[in-house]
Amino acid sequence: MMDKASFPRGWKVYLPLVLLFSLLLIFMPRSGKFNYDYRKGAPWMYETLVAQFDFPVLKTEAQLRAEKEQAGSAVIPYFRYSDNIVNETMDAVRQLNLGRNERFRQELEQTMSDIYSKGVVEKLPESAVAADASNSVIFVQKDKRATELPATEVYDIQGAKTALTDGLIHSGVYGNVDSLCLYSGLYDLIVPNLIFDKNTTDLVHEESLNYVSPTSGVVSSGQLIVSKGEMITSEIEQLLDSYKAEYESSFGYTGPRVFLWIGNALLALALVTVLLLAIYYTNWNVFQSMNKYLFLLLMFLLSFLMAIFVEKADPAFLYLSPFVLIALYLLAFFKKRVVLPVYIISLLPLLIFSHNGLELFVMNLVAGVIAIYIFNYFNKGWLQFVTAFFVFIVLLLTYFSFRLIDGVNGFNDYRIIFFLFLGALLIVAGYPLIYLFERMFMLVSSSRLLELCDTNNKPLLELAHKAPGTFQHCLQVMNMADAAARSIDADVLLVRAGALYHDIGKTANPQCFIENDSTGANYHSGLTPRESAREIIKHVSDGLALAERYKLPQEVRQFITTHHGTTCTAYFYNKYLNAGGDPEDTDDFYYKGDKPKTPEQVILMICDTLEAASRTLKDYTPASISALVEGVTESKMSAGQLEDADITLKELNTIKTVMKDYIQQIHHARVVYPKRNVPEKPSDTSGDDIEKK
Repeated sequence: MMDKASFPRGWKVYLPLVLLFSLLLIFMPRSGKFNYDYRKGAPWMYETLVAQFDFPVLKTEAQLRAEKEQAGSAVIPYFRYSDNIVNETMDAVRQLNLGRNERFRQELEQTMSDIYSKGVVEKLPESAVAADASNSVIFVQKDKRATELPATEVYDIQGAKTALTDGLIHSGVYGNVDSLCLYSGLYDLIVPNLIFDKNTTDLVHEESLNYVSPTSGVVSSGQLIVSKGEMITSEIEQLLDSYKAEYESSFGYTGPRVFLWIGNALLALALVTVLLLAIYYTNWNVFQSMNKYLFLLLMFLLSFLMAIFVEKADPAFLYLSPFVLIALYLLAFFKKRVVLPVYIISLLPLLIFSHNGLELFVMNLVAGVIAIYIFNYFNKGWLQFVTAFFVFIVLLLTYFSFRLIDGVNGFNDYRIIFFLFLGALLIVAGYPLIYLFERMFMLVSSSRLLELCDTNNKPLLELAHKAPGTFQHCLQVMNMADAAARSIDADVLLVRAGALYHDIGKTANPQCFIENDSTGANYHSGLTPRESAREIIKHVSDGLALAERYKLPQEVRQFITTHHGTTCTAYFYNKYLNAGGDPEDTDDFYYKGDKPKTPEQVILMICDTLEAASRTLKDYTPASISALVEGVTESKMSAGQLEDADITLKELNTIKTVMKDYIQQIHHARVVYPKRNVPEKPSDTSGDDIEKK
């Protein structure tokens, strides 16, 4: 078994750490942190705070929004005066046939001229038709100059028509003036000569918004901000927010910049070191798989960047950020013993750099731990929403507990509650990204392993059809390995998949193996021991070829090369030596695979041998089974097959105990039913020969 005391070496381990360290250093905050936690409605828990410098008082978002709305509503619309429209309209009036009212043409032209001199618009601005419209104005652009006019002095289309009829009546036109204007086409001649200029109006609107000041005063140095124990009101909260913004932007760090860089470098180094140690002490063989190693580093980096950038955007959005997803991403590819410490370390940037760091750290830690342990039960389809619901409840209760500690009666910010709810839903929305990570890093998730364990997969169907004996052997090995894996908390899904596929190479030549020989013919009768050994050993390379053909994950392929390791085909090897073979020329009798490295690979090697060897026992007494298990395990150890394996003697002993019980149970003696001594009726003879357990 491999010595786990040695620390990882090599550039492949430390180069990614150097890159991670560099990225952390680049994205570290360059300003100091305002080291006060406060909340409206809660008492000020620190010493009396006095301004150390002058700072502007920032307006709230609601204040800015209201002022901008007011400024926007007060924007004066701009219109362009059109001489062409006026000229065309007046020419049309002059050519109009008035019939018996021809004598009033001069009055008509004068009235139309008066109307257009004031101006006609398509629609009056809303401010002009409001209850208080006395101050409503517009700007009319004429001859490259803009003139301010009262909005009530210009006409809309309907107003112009009314002014036309009133003017004609005043001029002495008798009869139905409205009918005259209607049937003569006068109304149709009235078109706007003041054209709304949207571009100019929008430009003026934008400029007016820019004039809205983001501040509402200045606090001088030495002025009291808040006293110890004082309840934080909306006004005090705004003062604190303004003081914090000025502090972090300008006064957060007043020492030499080199000291800031050194401090950030030491902090980044501490985070990287803690992460490295966590990986080493929980799952040190990750260093042998660069893909898994890089994935762990990426998860930490994602959590770090999320904490940094979301904090800069809006600290409230940290309640929305789905840090629990990091735990679930890790859980998809690693054991719980690896997931939890790495997840805790991934939350450290949240604790260090966030305004409410402690609160957010505890909330996401508790929610992440709950998610890790319940996701195994609620990880499929709509059941993922159950996990999200539990996460939301845990986040909500933890948030509520901090509010009680602050002395706040109930929730004082319902936006945060809404953010927690959305953050829980993002867990469901973001989990499908696991398939992207699976492809990017060539990893195998638990979902993928479940798919591989389906016996309806094409390679397994082919194995069952061409080599039914081998298929039954694989099923039995799978059940044995499952029991062993559960006993030492190994990856059950991985070992089940490995057991199902470890012998798929036998489909290439199934009759070469005795479990598939249903005819009684001996495949090896015409072969030399060396040739037979080559045919037997070849199922490993054939299995790898099939694994490549069916795109099996690397983690599953490793079971094909490790289930025999570098052991010897003992039967044909001994036959070769008994026939006078050269003891120095025995290379063809040994497998060219890899020795097992993981507990799962060790389990499969032992179970594979035990399943086959248990069939040779003449009786299945506890003593014979125990001797078999002990002998097989000892033979693997003495042959050096477990020297690279990440497994302890305690775990090996546990596996042996489980295997003894398992073999005893599947090969227990059956009850022999006594024969009847009385004559039986024909109708009573059915089923007499059926043996039952």
